[in-house]
Amino acid sequence: MSGNEVYVHPAASLHPDAKLEAGVWVGPGCVVGPRVTVRKNTRLESHVVIGGWTEIGSDCRFSPFAAVGGEPQDIDYKGEETRVVIGDRNVFREFVTVHRATTKQDRLTRIGDDNYFMAYSHVAHDCLVGNRTIFLHGATLGGHVTVGDFATVGALSAVHQFCRLGRFSFIGGGSIITQDVLAFTRVVGQRPTRVLGLNVIGLRRNGFSDARIAALKGMFKIFFFSDLNTRQALERLQADFPEGEDRDEIIRFIESSKRGLIKKSTESWDQE
Repeated sequence: MSGNEVYVHPAASLHPDAKLEAGVWVGPGCVVGPRVTVRKNTRLESHVVIGGWTEIGSDCRFSPFAAVGGEPQDIDYKGEETRVVIGDRNVFREFVTVHRATTKQDRLTRIGDDNYFMAYSHVAHDCLVGNRTIFLHGATLGGHVTVGDFATVGALSAVHQFCRLGRFSFIGGGSIITQDVLAFTRVVGQRPTRVLGLNVIGLRRNGFSDARIAALKGMFKIFFFSDLNTRQALERLQADFPEGEDRDEIIRFIESSKRGLIKKSTESWDQE
């Protein structure tokens, strides 16, 4: 097929009202509903189901049995018009599920650009996922979760409703997240889930300088590993570090937390 053609396999079910742009490929067994828009060069490999009020960006790839735009798993949902909006260059592997929103927030489940969802991961209703995140096998978001850019959610991890995962955070495999995860941190475990320290490896891989990492380590030692309470720690951060993107982001995140933050480990701090 040429770049301007749309290919739909004879064994696919495509509603005539669905909107497919140039270069879209719909494989055998796929089902695409009437209120779906798929942007250019996106590929549905086989047995992919896209329903609801769903918009999918360009150059995305859906592996077999992915399901997007299904009803939220919320007993109060009564079929209202709510949406899923997905950006460009996202990869959805086998059996990934993304649900459309409820009416309880902004009626929107949104996924940004360049994200990778490994097999069996799940994005629930009303979630907001940023850009360049990675969800490992079986990673699960409850409803209304916000995930910042460059975050990694480990295999078989579960994130409770209304939690926030900050930018560049790393969730270890099998973790249970019931509070907010501060940007740049590594957390792991369950009962308790705990902060292990800064996500140094992830930051280096994304071009953070040694000086920038050192400053973040200093901030984290004040907030997580001193005897100060939250108010005192914020005052120290403002006093000891100049205004800047990282410091200000950390302060805003802490001040805006509604569920509280996952705290330090009782073990020694592993910097790496």
